[in-house]
Amino acid sequence: MAFQRVAVAGAGLAGLAAALALKDSGVEVELFERSRLLGGRATSFEIDGVEVDNGQHVFLACCTEFIDFARRVGMDGALHLQERFDATILERGGRTGRLRAGSLPAPFHLTPSFLRYAHVSARDKLQIARALVGALTGTPKDDETFEGWLRRNGQGAGARRAFWDPFFIPAINAPFDRVGASDAMFVLKTAFLGDAGAARFGFSTLPLAHLAAAAADRLDVVSTSTAVVSVAPFDAGVRLNLPAQSREFDAVVLALPPRQVERVLGDPAQFGVENLDAYEPFPIIDVHCWHDRGTIGLDFAAALESPLQWIFEKAPGYLCCSFSSADEYLRKPTAELEALAWSEIQSFLPPLREANLTRSAVTRNPEATWLPKIGRKRTAQKTNHSRLAIAGAWTQTGWPDTMESAIRSGKMAADLLLHNSLKLRSATRTNKCQVTS
Repeated sequence: MAFQRVAVAGAGLAGLAAALALKDSGVEVELFERSRLLGGRATSFEIDGVEVDNGQHVFLACCTEFIDFARRVGMDGALHLQERFDATILERGGRTGRLRAGSLPAPFHLTPSFLRYAHVSARDKLQIARALVGALTGTPKDDETFEGWLRRNGQGAGARRAFWDPFFIPAINAPFDRVGASDAMFVLKTAFLGDAGAARFGFSTLPLAHLAAAAADRLDVVSTSTAVVSVAPFDAGVRLNLPAQSREFDAVVLALPPRQVERVLGDPAQFGVENLDAYEPFPIIDVHCWHDRGTIGLDFAAALESPLQWIFEKAPGYLCCSFSSADEYLRKPTAELEALAWSEIQSFLPPLREANLTRSAVTRNPEATWLPKIGRKRTAQKTNHSRLAIAGAWTQTGWPDTMESAIRSGKMAADLLLHNSLKLRSATRTNKCQVTS
């Protein structure tokens, strides 16, 4: 094989997926991560002796590459996946609605529970039904935002409040006027309309750093707290400049956020890497609350018209609340966020109104997702240099910035390098034959 030693910069899920794919093909892989933690945006760490995720990450049953990745590293037993889609939606005061997949085939599998859905009026249900038919039969306009699509399809305040907002704000993690309608339609069709089992919720029952560690254990060398400062591809390899030394490899995968890729490459256009300036980061905040009243009897529930869209029970007496698209809350003091989250929890879960908050913590991720500006294309994994590939959940995978997209991007980057390696080996053999003859 022409590429015998490959470096991967970035130990998030994209970098880990790329490294494993390369390792499985017989390549010696070295992984470099600037943080002391593995997992990137899907990691965990200790707060006052308790290991918590840096955010409540959820996957769906349609995230087949992520599920396969967990299986590949021996962690599939830590994944919990619903047998069927089943979501509890709460109003203040505890009034409950429910959407649950039935026995009908897609796209009709939610119809019985949707007709009984308590939070939506008959008029709103008709609006939503018309929009779903429009999503199946139509195509969004060029450069149309999701906000524009909702308006064009007559979605009023009631429909948005109880259907579109609770599911699509967390899924997209950005204001609807900054999201392309095509991205939202992908989520809608893939998760809700294409397959009756696709939208089943899943989550890890172990902190996410364990998944990253299980992947890293299968690699040759893993260097944490080691940033890749710059890379310099040349005809026979790639030079990685590290803080204290330079190293040479046959090829490299840059599995970094777009701004870091730009800094590491220096001149991205030189390598055919485009649209790095198109991306904007969007934050997610999670508030972790421990209380003295045990289980709430729900794995998770949506909270309507609340800054925290979903409440997850991580363990009896431990709740995690997710604030998606959280720009306005990012700079609020920790104590204020903790008080807000606990107040919201008590408002939506009446059994906890007399409970005592025993401890709390806040995790902030200012760059939880990266989204290209409307009308701009995502960056491809392929570059114009055969020894350089790009990976990241934000790249061009066909999926929005999710754990599934991260895994897909890593495998795509690895496949590119392996393809280029075979081409180089074939060319070398041809040249040798020509010289011999």
